[in-house]
Formats: sequence, structure tokens, C-alpha cells
Amino acid sequence: MTRGAAIKCVSALALLVLDAAAVPSAARAADLRGAFVAGYDTGGDKLVTVTFTNGETDSIRANEGLYAGGGLSVINDSKDIEFLGTLSIKYSSITASNGDVTFTRLPLDLLLFYRWQSFRLGGGLTYVINPTVKSSGIPGSANVSLDNAAGAVVQADYLLGRVAIGLRYTALDYKVFGSTVKSNGVGLSFGFTFGGN
Repeated sequence: MTRGAAIKCVSALALLVLDAAAVPSAARAADLRGAFVAGYDTGGDKLVTVTFTNGETDSIRANEGLYAGGGLSVINDSKDIEFLGTLSIKYSSITASNGDVTFTRLPLDLLLFYRWQSFRLGGGLTYVINPTVKSSGIPGSANVSLDNAAGAVVQADYLLGRVAIGLRYTALDYKVFGSTVKSNGVGLSFGFTFGGN
């Protein structure tokens, strides 16, 4: 999927959700809530490998990292369909006495769930903005920017009132210097909503 096509898909999905939320009627009213999300993802190709002075190595994988963010949740009147749109910061690092390497990016997730009383299952689009690898210290400092990338997310959550705890799978490819780096992997997710009905 090209960057332009991904942006068009994201924009169209967002407009559909906002249209559904903005046209309340006696038969259809949406519950609009704020949302907080956090979690830890694993997997993907090795993006950076660091060799320490004792000969040991450590790597950052393309899907690896802690993330936290916020956004909006829109739940329909019958409480069985939910749209969740969030923007997060995702971070992973390797730290040593003589320098460090970090990988940061901003995932925009647009997910649609089917909800039961204590469970929800869904998926949607993810668009990763400004993925950047930074290193400092010996042998020197460097910044490498990967291309923004579009992918897909599948997620299943156990619901405890407004709290959601679950698992997710991300499928996404980065491009850097003409090469493809796969960022497929699983993760643990946590979230809660606030406000609304």
C-alpha cells in the first residue's frame, strides 16, 4: 500500500466514524469517550544490533517497544460496535556506558471492534509516522529516518468495565535505503476510556 493510498484510507475511515458520531437520532446515538492506551510489542526483523566491549550483543527489533498514547473511542447505542482512534509514541532503546541507541515512532491506529459484554475483537489500520533510529556516543552520533509506513493490526481484549487488557498482532513493513524491514509481531495491550455515557 502506498503512502498516498494509506492516507486516503485513513481519512475515509475517520470521516465515516465522525459522520456516524455526529448524526444522533432517537434510533442511533453514539457514546463518545476519551481513550488512553499503552502496551509492549515484540517481534519484527532486527533493526539495530550493538556489540558491547565484553563481546555480548543486544538488538532492537522493528516491532519492539513500549508505547503510550491517547485518542477517541466511539461506541454505538447498542454497545456492540466500537471505533478506537489513537496516536501514540513508541520507544525502544539499548543503553551502554559509552553511548545509546533509540528507536522512536508515532503509530496512528484506527481500529474497529465488535463488542460482547466482557470481550471485544477487531482490527484496522496502523500508520507509523516519523520512525527514527538515533545513536550517540562511541563511535559517534547518527540519525537514520525510515519511511512512514502503513500496516494492519488485529486485537482481542478482555473488558473490565472501561478497562481493556489484551493481545494484538501487527503486520507492517518499513523501507530504509531501499530495503524492506518487516515489523510483524505480537504485543500486550492495555487501555481505558473516560467521559461519555
